[in-house]
Amino acid sequence: MENPEGRQAVNMEWWLVLIILLGGLLFLFFIGVPVAFAFMVINIIGFFIFGGGEPGIISLILSMYASVTKFILLPIPLFILMGEVMFLSGIAYNMMDTLDKWFGRLPGRLSLLAVGSGALFSTLSGASIASAAMLGSVLVPEMQKRGYKNEMTVGPIMAGGTLAMMIPPSALGVALAAIGQFSVGDFLIAIIIPGCILAMIKALYIVLRCAMRPDLAPAYELGKRASFSEKINLTLRYVFPLVFIVFLVVGVIFIGVATPTEAAALGAMGCFILCIIYGKLRWEIVKKSVGQAARVSVMMLMIFTGSSAFSEILAFTGATHGLVELAAHLPLAPIYLIISMLLVLVILGTFMESLTMIMVTIGIYMPIIHTLQINPIWFGTLMLLTIEMGQISPPFGLVLFVVKGVSPDNVTIGDVYRGSIPFLCCDFVLMILLLIFPRLTLWLPSLMG
Repeated sequence: MENPEGRQAVNMEWWLVLIILLGGLLFLFFIGVPVAFAFMVINIIGFFIFGGGEPGIISLILSMYASVTKFILLPIPLFILMGEVMFLSGIAYNMMDTLDKWFGRLPGRLSLLAVGSGALFSTLSGASIASAAMLGSVLVPEMQKRGYKNEMTVGPIMAGGTLAMMIPPSALGVALAAIGQFSVGDFLIAIIIPGCILAMIKALYIVLRCAMRPDLAPAYELGKRASFSEKINLTLRYVFPLVFIVFLVVGVIFIGVATPTEAAALGAMGCFILCIIYGKLRWEIVKKSVGQAARVSVMMLMIFTGSSAFSEILAFTGATHGLVELAAHLPLAPIYLIISMLLVLVILGTFMESLTMIMVTIGIYMPIIHTLQINPIWFGTLMLLTIEMGQISPPFGLVLFVVKGVSPDNVTIGDVYRGSIPFLCCDFVLMILLLIFPRLTLWLPSLMG
């Protein structure tokens, strides 16, 4: 092809372009180049070679600008800010203490607390790594003090932390829907039922496992038990206000009175109001919360720019079209093709961060999904669940190392691996349910106002 200045752009087979670009990107990841910079290097080289030199670089700059000047991306920093405010102010810890009193003498009480807290924390922040790190640093020492085996200590911590992806507001869910170009609001509503089912499956596993093997989580004296009226009072004080925050974020989207961006702004405002009511709002908390939210958001948006440009390279070189044509003509039923795509995500998740996985694959996957006329919201839910599985899949799942890092020295990486396997099986159970019953994902969006 010829550009306006007469410079000849490079032409080659689409599969060779795909191998060079994707191989180069993975090579940079493996040698430790930060994700945003790895995308930038490949994009500059790709646009220069395949875009015809200087005009290609100009196209890259325009692509990067267009990729982040989108209104639908605004919920991401607001959701991150919500979580930071609640954690730094200590309100989230009060909620965890309240849940602890309700679990009473259930088998694996502290392990259940990890999953229950993870489910509730996910309504404050969609960051699985932050949730896992916080739960690990708070609960692991107490669980070990009570005689819990290491596998029943770190396993539920990972299970609770990764629930942040599957229950709205999920920052990763917003990113997936925005980049995949399907409704962010519908997607946040769609993952509610799968996320709740996953939390219940994991909680049920803990109760049954600890009932059959009491040595994994020995019972212990609770000290003074809280009365029913005390539990109700604590719930009304520390848990019920969070239900209102959830309504500000999810409920207003469901009834159709706010966009995801407006709902995220309402949720952030609600978190600050709660801090004022509890007397927890201080300048240091505001400064740290805003600073951390800005740091994480800038990192995510930098990766956004690289991913968007990478997808454009694949598109104008014909790699995307060639891959779609190949997938459409494979002698496979669509369900087997979907399973193959999800399997690739699990493998990537053993050595790649969740947002990076989305960036690398979404530009390839979504054209195939549209060609096969598969509902993108249903596939997006499967994709989000698979990414969660990848994060706790041995040997290199990122959350594995986060939990190992916040655990005492007597917790080995082998303990972490063993602890993750049962909860990967719980994820797999949900995967089967979603594949068999797509309505679990699509029912709530169909009711939206």
